[in-house]
Amino acid sequence: MTKDNENKHAQMIKRFFKDYCWTDILELANMYPDTRSLYINFINVEKFDRYLARDLLNNPGELIPEFETNLKEIDLPVDKILKDAHVRIMNVPTRVPIGELRSKHLGKLISIEGMVRKATEVRPRITKAAFQCLRCEHITFVDQPSFKFEEPFSGCENETCGKKGPYKVRIEDSIFVDAQKLQVQEPPEDLRGTQAQNLDISIEEDLTGLILPGERVILTGILMSRQRTIRDGKSTFYDIFLEVNSIERMGTAFDEIEITPEDEKKILTLARDPAVYDKVISSIAPLIYGMDDVKEATALQLFSGVPKNAPDGSYLRGDIHLLCVGDPSKGKTKLMKSSQARSPRAVFTSRKATTAGGLTAIVTKDEKFGEGRWAVEGGALVMADKGVAYVDEADKMRQGDRDALHEAMEQQEINLAKAGIIATLKTRTAVFMSANPKYGKFDTYEGLAEQINMPPSLLSRFDLIFVLLDTPNAVEDARISEHVLGTHTAGEMRQQRETVSDSAFSTEELAEASTHVRPEIPPDLFRKHVAYARRNIFPVLTTEARDHIHHFYLDLRKTGQSSKIKSIPITTRQEEATVRLAEASARVRLSQGVTLDDAKRATRLMLNCLRTVGIDSQSGEVDASVLNGGSSKSQRDVIRMVREVLQERGRKYPAGKVPVQDLFNEAEQHGIKKERIETTLKKMTSKGDVLMWGKEHVKLVA
Repeated sequence: MTKDNENKHAQMIKRFFKDYCWTDILELANMYPDTRSLYINFINVEKFDRYLARDLLNNPGELIPEFETNLKEIDLPVDKILKDAHVRIMNVPTRVPIGELRSKHLGKLISIEGMVRKATEVRPRITKAAFQCLRCEHITFVDQPSFKFEEPFSGCENETCGKKGPYKVRIEDSIFVDAQKLQVQEPPEDLRGTQAQNLDISIEEDLTGLILPGERVILTGILMSRQRTIRDGKSTFYDIFLEVNSIERMGTAFDEIEITPEDEKKILTLARDPAVYDKVISSIAPLIYGMDDVKEATALQLFSGVPKNAPDGSYLRGDIHLLCVGDPSKGKTKLMKSSQARSPRAVFTSRKATTAGGLTAIVTKDEKFGEGRWAVEGGALVMADKGVAYVDEADKMRQGDRDALHEAMEQQEINLAKAGIIATLKTRTAVFMSANPKYGKFDTYEGLAEQINMPPSLLSRFDLIFVLLDTPNAVEDARISEHVLGTHTAGEMRQQRETVSDSAFSTEELAEASTHVRPEIPPDLFRKHVAYARRNIFPVLTTEARDHIHHFYLDLRKTGQSSKIKSIPITTRQEEATVRLAEASARVRLSQGVTLDDAKRATRLMLNCLRTVGIDSQSGEVDASVLNGGSSKSQRDVIRMVREVLQERGRKYPAGKVPVQDLFNEAEQHGIKKERIETTLKKMTSKGDVLMWGKEHVKLVA
């Protein structure tokens, strides 16, 4: 930049400060040095002078320091000098997707939008090193503009010395700034099947320590490059990173979904439609026949309940967790994929490829660029914050990986403490998990927890659990077959029309054939409907809805106490889940009040779920302890009877070995079948509660 241009820019910048930033500068001066940044709206620069705005975009490396120099030299009415103040540029129009960054953007001022995937610890970085000559003790200052530490090249500056070392770095005379590295990833909802692109981020001074993994941000800065090194020297390829000038948090939930006035009009019209629930349900996985309850629950999960902060500071989640367990080929993955396509925010992961760190968060040592800093890296649940995390084939996950879900699902946060890093990451996400039975087909006479190898403590975190059974039925099988064949026929006709010039099928014929698989609500409008509802609608229970849920809870509790086995048909966990479902139902209609119909819809889904999963196979009664504790009341009674018999009879037999026949005889007196005793002994043996000697004798383990 020439001297004339520098003077011209300096005059323009001073006038710009006076015309557009004077109030902000005075406020900064009053708060300095606690606050050290002046935030400038790029739109104001453009209003002031479009040529200055253009130069700022094309030559930010020269112009931003000039802005800061003029800020420090400005005459203030207070006795302060803004020596270390910075200029931060906001609302830059050049917003580039991370995956579209190219060499033409190098050195330019750009904005990117993304999710913070990894964040290192904040550490000081030296910007001007003070070297003391050990021969003459003269101090030489060397700027450190790059990431490679540079020592005095030409030797000691003392003319009487002039030696090239040795030197000692004087920390007290050197200048340091706080520095941090981030890694930002493209938002998962923008990928739609492509690989997520990452970008390394460099932030310094008062911008450090503000952002955690999982947060969505808009970063404005200068795209820089760093040459790669290879074994034989330097490579011709360069890595890119963003030298950040300003950070904007995306504060409003789902504000990445652009909703135009035309979209809003369509959403409001849809919400007022009396058949809105039927349209919403039929738009979820139209390729799958039936399963209306599961589709309805899936839709309500997308709309979500209302998160609440209690007066005592505790947090009540609004997200709805779903678990689908069932026979293979029932369409669980298709259902999840269809839901993912309609979710404004979503992350999908599957089976053994998902580790505990991949689901929640880990602390790793970042060896990139040889710095070796510890970094917090967010997993799927952190990246899906305020969205839905889809975990397919959860039965194939390792036990330790599933255990990592407990805190993330209920408390909706993850607490890390490793390598001196203590962090709390938010996981305000709904979880949609699917699993196959351990032995292929679901056994209605065996406990759910044992069939999918999932602990009851984790099962109790799910609001609704659906069991999808592949049961032969002549009428239903015929309907399913017709639906599948019709789906394939419509797909064949579409493919032929798109690829064969003289196709025999008309547009009308294709439209008619696709009727049963075409969603009532297009996926894009569905996503905007969900985003609009979650952004603007926060319904409150009406008196009628609250009374209905209250009586639903009390009536079921009374039913359990009046039964023979004294089961617990429902707990407060299920009542809270019912409230969340009712709130989500109100959001579908964009209603700020939860009505009686919403409450009835929620209790119907909850009762259908309990009748399917929470049934004691022996008594046929609803028992919530099947979910919350892994075993029903009748199963626990049998286990208690076995323990009591073994404890009593063990004193009479050598080494405490009780004949199994004694158990059979005792069970017969209590009306318990022999098969149940055999099954109970197998479970107790696997847990180490008893020891078996062949099939004839058993001993209770103390």
